[in-house]
Amino acid sequence: GALFGAARKAGVVAEDLAARCRRVGVIPFSSERKLMSTAQTDTDRGGRTVLVSKGAPDILLARCTHESVGKEDRPLAAERRQAILAAVEGLAAEALRTLGVAFRVLEHAEGQPGLDLELERELVWLGLVGMIDPPRPEAQRAVQEARAAGIRTIMITGDHPATAAAIAVELGIVPGGARALAGPELSAMGAGDLERAVREVSVYARVSPEHKLRIVEALQKQGEVVAMTGDGVNDAPALKRADIGVAMGITGTDVSKEASDMVLLDDNFATIVAAI
Repeated sequence: GALFGAARKAGVVAEDLAARCRRVGVIPFSSERKLMSTAQTDTDRGGRTVLVSKGAPDILLARCTHESVGKEDRPLAAERRQAILAAVEGLAAEALRTLGVAFRVLEHAEGQPGLDLELERELVWLGLVGMIDPPRPEAQRAVQEARAAGIRTIMITGDHPATAAAIAVELGIVPGGARALAGPELSAMGAGDLERAVREVSVYARVSPEHKLRIVEALQKQGEVVAMTGDGVNDAPALKRADIGVAMGITGTDVSKEASDMVLLDDNFATIVAAI
C-alpha cells in the first residue's frame, strides 16, 4: 500500500505500468534470502526483459555492482555503499521499515520463465524506501498488561535491527538503548551462548524461521513456558515445539494452523492477552 501511494505521488499509474510491462517470471519472497524479484518485458524499451528486485536494503545492496544516477549507471564506490547504509540506519532509527530496490537487464536466454536465484546478482541499485507501519494502539497497553501478569513479551522480526529496537521501545517491550540481537549474530552462537542471551535479550531482528526454533528451545531450557506466534510454513517447527503455538488466522498458512494449539482469528496481539 505504501509503495502504491509513493508511486502515485511520483506520477506512476499502476494500470499504465502493467500495460507497458508484461510479467514473465517471478522469484518469490523468501525469509532466508529476504528478497523477491520479478522479470518483465518492457514494450517501451524494445521488449527487453528486466529483472526487478526488492528486499532488505543491506542484503540487496551486497548484490549490486552499480547504482542508477540520472540516466546512467555508475559503479558503486565504497563510500556510496556506506552512505546508503547510513541512510538505512537513519530511517530504521525512526521506526521506519526499509526496502531497497534494484534491477538488471537480462540476457535473452536468462529471461525465460522459471527464474533462477543466480539472476539476483550484478544488480543496479535504484533507491531506498522508508515506510511507517505503526503499531496498533491497543498493542502497547496489551504489552503492559502482559508484564503485569508476569508474562515477558519478546519481538522476533525480519526487520532491520534498528527498526525492531525502535518499535520495541515504542511498544514498551524494552527500555531505550536495549540490545537487539540480529540473525547473523544468533547463527554464530552456540547453544550455551544463546541460552545466556535469551535471559536478557527481548528483541531479535533479521531472523529466519530456523532461528525462531532455537530461541524457543533456549527459553524452554531456562524453564520458561513459551507461547510462539507465526504464520508461515517455515514457522511450523517453532510453533509445534513451543508449549503453546499460536497461528495467525488471517495471514497464516494451513500448515502453520495445523501445527498450532490456537488460531488467532483477528491476528491481533492484544487478543492473546485477552485470551490469557
